[in-house]
Amino acid sequence: MTDHVPAGPRPGASGRVVPPVGPRALGLTLAIVAAICGVMWWGDPRASAPGSPGQDLVEPLLERVDVVPERVTVPGYERACSGASACVFGPAWSDATGAPGSGNGCSTRHDVLARDLRGATPEAASGCSVDGGILVDPYTGRVVDVGASGLRGIHVDHVFPLSAAWDLGAWSWSAERRAAFANDVDRNLLAVTGSVNSRKSDLTPEEWIPPDPGRHCFYAARYLTAAVSYGLPVTQGDLEVLQEAVRRCPPGR
Repeated sequence: MTDHVPAGPRPGASGRVVPPVGPRALGLTLAIVAAICGVMWWGDPRASAPGSPGQDLVEPLLERVDVVPERVTVPGYERACSGASACVFGPAWSDATGAPGSGNGCSTRHDVLARDLRGATPEAASGCSVDGGILVDPYTGRVVDVGASGLRGIHVDHVFPLSAAWDLGAWSWSAERRAAFANDVDRNLLAVTGSVNSRKSDLTPEEWIPPDPGRHCFYAARYLTAAVSYGLPVTQGDLEVLQEAVRRCPPGR
């Protein structure tokens, strides 16, 4: 049963006359409320992608990481190793470093692909190269059938970019430590789609964060793990973005 509502204006709590809400206005109001609820949902920790670490695991990293006002460009960074290039982080994907898993006879890229591609099988000829598999992009959630699309579109990303690491302190490291950082499968490397890796480039959290808000927690955890493990600072702007990302992490146990 529907209550009878007078068609004319009615007095509000303040005594002013408040016109009745028409169907269109009511629909617009409900749409706005729904949008606000959507924003609140994405900002809630429950929106984190499955497998995201708990706040109790990530917040200690926020407390431990060093913070600097800004990133200052330090001359001398060169990633390439051909010709007269400085090759400051050593040859790309070298198996001869002090990084975890190094020295197993497979390149670092092969190690990352073997770990991150679900259902991939090693090629019998090399023992290192993988065939097929599925990649769930850790930054977007996009599912890629590598068996159909091939491996050329799959990149290995340095979560904490090498050029940023150089500017924020790696310029003073030994060549051995820089090579280990560049090939650290456990702390700083992920298989991602080439398109998202190209957009991320060498940007830090203040300038780039995964487009899927549900994956902000995971990204923040990996970025902070690399920073704390190698004693690299983050900028104040990066810290603010990372703090917001950690707020999306699921509650700790």
